[in-house]
Amino acid sequence: MQKSTLKKLSQTLGLSISTVSRALKDHPDISDATRKKVKELAAAMEYEPNSYAVQLRTRKSNVIGVLIPTINNFFYDSFIGAVEEEARKHGYSLLIMQSGDTVENETACLQYLRQHNVMGLFVALSVETENLVPFKKMEELEIPVIFIDRVPEEKGFYTVCLADEAAARMAAEAIIEKNKKNVLALFGHPHLSITRIRRETFTNIFKAKAPKTKITIDHTENGNASRLATVAALRSSKKPDVIFCMGDLILTGVMKAIHELKLKVPQDVSVIGISNGFMPTLFSPEITYVETSGGKLGKLSFAQMLARLRSENVPENVIVESLLVRGGSL
Repeated sequence: MQKSTLKKLSQTLGLSISTVSRALKDHPDISDATRKKVKELAAAMEYEPNSYAVQLRTRKSNVIGVLIPTINNFFYDSFIGAVEEEARKHGYSLLIMQSGDTVENETACLQYLRQHNVMGLFVALSVETENLVPFKKMEELEIPVIFIDRVPEEKGFYTVCLADEAAARMAAEAIIEKNKKNVLALFGHPHLSITRIRRETFTNIFKAKAPKTKITIDHTENGNASRLATVAALRSSKKPDVIFCMGDLILTGVMKAIHELKLKVPQDVSVIGISNGFMPTLFSPEITYVETSGGKLGKLSFAQMLARLRSENVPENVIVESLLVRGGSL
């Protein structure tokens, strides 16, 4: 146990436990010679402080919580990778939890994170979340909360999100540029603000710039639902000439359907998506997409969190810019 190790250090050196403890913490009351002697022996004995005991005593930790719907998603995977890399540089570690897109799990995760005294929290809301009081309580406990990607529409929260309006606009304009006439647009869960913003922007661009274009909208949410919707649309008498995919999971389902039907991209049907950037490179030709980078989101989010932990003034809402990456699918 760490306590006995600290005691053993003091016995070996003939010093009190409090003197050894202060020497390890570079307390100014301890002489340089004593500090050097204590640290050399501590290194030789491979002594490590009991971080859990320190946490209990100070009610603080160097742990930042991450609560997302699922880890099994390349976008969140790249977000976590970027946050962990930045956190490690500044002496923090992560406690990562999944809500599974249910309020029940989300609430249980929040309780666990509070019990483990996280210093801050990144959250992407579940599709069921409507009550934001639990997150306000985290702030009341002086645990800064930063919402990422799936953010609340209610004002007064700190958010770092993607340029959803710009991403949807870029995708719509790219389709209009190619003079497409029949669009199948597949979006995520209709309850999420990210879905509503992208859907409304996408359709409004067509109303303004190509009002005669036929737009068929479906909310497919995952790969299998997207595959089924795509198969049905491409087998219909008025099949789409282009398919828009709001996210990577939708894109994988769409491409599976196209391959099942032995169709060619873009000769038989064109495809464009909003993507983290990896999935589009797996297909031939590569998929044209609007980049929404989880890695960029992670780095910017951590910068916001670090500023809040240091009690610096930061804007409540920060946007990660998007860009159009042209492949051969449109």
